[in-house]
Amino acid sequence: MKVTIVGGGKVGYYLIRTLLEHKHQPTVIEVDKGVCERLANELEIPVVCGDATRIDTLESAAVEHSSAFISVTGYDQVNLIACQLARNKFGIKKTIAKSNNPKNVEIMKRLGIDNVINSTDSIAMMIEREVDISKIKQLLTLNHGEVSISQIDLPEDYAWDGKLLKDIKSNILFNIVSITRGETLMIPRGETELHSGDKLLVISESDSVKSLKNILKIKNP
Repeated sequence: MKVTIVGGGKVGYYLIRTLLEHKHQPTVIEVDKGVCERLANELEIPVVCGDATRIDTLESAAVEHSSAFISVTGYDQVNLIACQLARNKFGIKKTIAKSNNPKNVEIMKRLGIDNVINSTDSIAMMIEREVDISKIKQLLTLNHGEVSISQIDLPEDYAWDGKLLKDIKSNILFNIVSITRGETLMIPRGETELHSGDKLLVISESDSVKSLKNILKIKNP
């Protein structure tokens, strides 16, 4: 899936890394030339240096081909305007904006942004928030921080290699949304097996994220 990201700072950087790991195709728009050079060199992705509130910049990024548009700069007005242009001018159906001021969340939603992420709703770190040193990384929280999306990397010597998802017993509610195995992205079912080296995308209640390590039998390194 092609995704346009506005903002190459800390949040944008780790969002890009996560999308690449899950085989998506991110393009970033960033106004700072130094940041643009670093992103292009380190991540080898399309980088457009310019103002995302300008139509010509969005055209240069080929925004019209994106399935989603995400703006995570430190300026709410930029995030709002960029998302509005993406939706109204280029027909992007899925827009996500970071709100740095909690007072702006409802306003931005009323102005047509599909999903507004408030950095003070326990998601200021949004992407880079390690909850444990053992292969679990909290990527994103939703619904005012109550629900989390996490990436879980199964170790190469995974104790449950070959175990069926339907056989995993748990006292918490969670759902494995996808499994990346090598170059293949799978939507799992009950008969799907877990294997060493798999990358899981999991949705759960935020309070339960740390418990996933024990439920999935992931040992500390």
